[in-house]
Amino acid sequence: MPSAEQDKKSLLTFAKKQKINTQEPWKDLPKAQRDLIWNGNKDFFGVVGLFKYLEQMKYKMHVRVFISRYRSPSLCPECHGSRLRKEVQTIFVHRKTIMQLTSLTIEDLCSFFEKLQLTTYESDVAGEVLKQIRARLSFLMRVGVHYLSLDRETRTLSGGEYQRLILANQLGMGLSQALYVLDEPTVGLHPRDNDRLISILKDLRNLGNTLVVVEHDHDVIRNSENIIEMGPGSGYLGGEVVYAGRTENFYESKESITVPYLLPQKRQPLREGRPVEIENYRYKIELKGCKGHNLKNIDVEFPLNRLVVVSGVSGSGKSTLVSKTLYPALARKLDLEYEPVQEYSKITGFDSINNVLLIDQSPIGKSARSSPITYLKAFDAIRSLMASTPESKQRGYTPGTFSLNVDGGRCPACKGTGYEEIDMQFMDNVILPCDVCDGKKYRPEILEVLFQNKNVYQILMLTVAEAMNFFVAHPNIRKPLSVLKEVGLDYLALGQPANSLSGGESQRLKIAKELSQVTQKATLYILDEPTTGLHFKEVELLMKVLHKLIEAGGSVIVVEHNLDVIKSADYVIDMGPEAGKSGGYVVVAGTVEKLMAAKKSLTGQYLKKYLGK
Repeated sequence: MPSAEQDKKSLLTFAKKQKINTQEPWKDLPKAQRDLIWNGNKDFFGVVGLFKYLEQMKYKMHVRVFISRYRSPSLCPECHGSRLRKEVQTIFVHRKTIMQLTSLTIEDLCSFFEKLQLTTYESDVAGEVLKQIRARLSFLMRVGVHYLSLDRETRTLSGGEYQRLILANQLGMGLSQALYVLDEPTVGLHPRDNDRLISILKDLRNLGNTLVVVEHDHDVIRNSENIIEMGPGSGYLGGEVVYAGRTENFYESKESITVPYLLPQKRQPLREGRPVEIENYRYKIELKGCKGHNLKNIDVEFPLNRLVVVSGVSGSGKSTLVSKTLYPALARKLDLEYEPVQEYSKITGFDSINNVLLIDQSPIGKSARSSPITYLKAFDAIRSLMASTPESKQRGYTPGTFSLNVDGGRCPACKGTGYEEIDMQFMDNVILPCDVCDGKKYRPEILEVLFQNKNVYQILMLTVAEAMNFFVAHPNIRKPLSVLKEVGLDYLALGQPANSLSGGESQRLKIAKELSQVTQKATLYILDEPTTGLHFKEVELLMKVLHKLIEAGGSVIVVEHNLDVIKSADYVIDMGPEAGKSGGYVVVAGTVEKLMAAKKSLTGQYLKKYLGK
C-alpha cells in the first residue's frame, strides 16, 4: 500500500548496506540474512518490529485490515503449543508432564490413570482428585469421544463432538431434579453414535431429571416416553399441537405427518441409482494423497453428474476430506477463492467443471434488511412495479425510493430495519419496534403508494404462497418464488429478516437461488449435512431438488449421516472404520448395495437394518 512505501525504502536501503541480494527468492537466501530481515537490528526494525509498531495502531480500521491480511497463527516458540510457562513443565506425575498427559487421546489417558499406582502419602493428597479424573474420563469414553485429546481446541471439533462433550460434562455433575432442554442433540451424529447419545439421555433421566428434546431423529422418537408434535405445517400453517401423549399411542395418530415416515412398511424403497462404473467413468475428480488431520494418505474418486454421498461415523474424516481438502483445492484450481487447504498431493478432473459451490448453513446475510426476496434478486422487480404506479410517477418516485438500503423512502430513524437496538452497556441489548415507523420500515408517504390495493410493506409481509397468487401475472417475480415453494419454503414471509432464518432454511434458500439460475451445468455443489434441522417431509423435498440439480447438468456431493439421503445416492464413499486415529480410511466406495454388503461398514449395517434387509 502507498503508506508503506517509506518502509519499503528502508528495507531496500538496509538490504544494500548488508549486501543482501533483493533479486534472490526468500527461500534461497542464507538463514542469517533471512533472520536479519525478519528480526532486524539497531539500524532496521525488521518484519517483527513493523508488526509490533502496527499493533499500537490497531484502533485504526485500515491498520486492522492490513494486519489481518498478512498475519496467520503459528506455533509459539516459547511454549511450543502447550500454553503453559516453562516452570510448569518441571512437574511430573509418574514421569509425565501435564503437556504430555493432555496430548494423549482420552482412551490412552484413561488407561494411564487406571494403571496409576500411588503411595499412601500420594493417595492422601490426590485420592479425591484421581477419583474425579477417572470418573470424568469414563464419561468421555461413554459418549464416544475416546479418540480426542484434551489439548484439542474446541473450535476444531465437529458439532456432534461438541454436543457430546457438553452431555459428558452434565453427567459428571450428577444433578437431579433438573430440567434439561436439548435442541436437536443428534446433529452431526452417525446412527451408531445416536445409540450412545440415547443411553446417556436415559442415564440423565434415571438420575431423576426431566428431558425435553426437540428432535426429528426416528431413534430418539422411538426411545422417548411422551411426544408433542407441532404443526400441521410450517410458519403460519403451524403453531398447533397435532399430538400430545404417550409414544406407544403416537403411531396410531391419523393427524400426524411424522408417523408415516416412522412406519417401516410406508418407507420408500431403494431408488434405481444412476449407473457409475468408476474405473471406466469418464467424468470424475480424482484427489490423491490426502493427509489432512486423520486422513491416511488416501486416494478418492468423485464421479460427476451424480449424487455422491460421503458417509461415516462422527470424526471419521468426512468434513476434512470434502470441506477442507476437496472444496478449497478446487476453488484454487478454478481461481474462485484462496482458502487454507489440507495436505494432498494431486487433483485431476477439475477441467470438467466450471464452478464449485459450498452450500452450508451459514446465514445468507447478517443485516435485518436482507431477506429471501432480496437474496433471490426479486425485490428489484417488485420495486420497479411500485415505481410504475400512477401515484409514484406523479410524486417522482423511482425504484430506489422503495429500497431499504439507501436513504429516500426508508424510515430515517431505524434505517429500514423496523426496530431500534438500545445498548444496555453491561447487559444484552434491548430490541424494540421503531416508534417512528411502528416497525413498517418506510416513511408514511411511501406507504400511501398502492399496487393492487397493497403497499410495499404489506407485500413484504405476504408469504411466498400468497405472493405467488398475488404476482400471478408477473413471471419475473413468480418464477423465483415457485423455486422457494419447490424447496419447501413457501411459508416464509417475503421480507422476513435473513438473520431470523434457521440454518436449514438458509441452506435451502441458497439451493433455491441456484435453481432459479440457468448456470447449473458443469457446476459442482458441495453440501455439508444439509438435513440438519429438517423434518422427514422436508428431507424428501430436498432430495427431489438435489436430483433436479443433477438432471440440469450439475454434480452434487453431500456429507451426510441421514439414512434417507444415503439410500438415495448414486455413489457412496464411506469413511472410517472408526473415529480419530482409527479413522481416515475409505471403507467402501460404490453403490448403496455395495455399501450394505460391506461387513466393515457401520453405515452399511445400520442402513440394512433401517431398510429391514
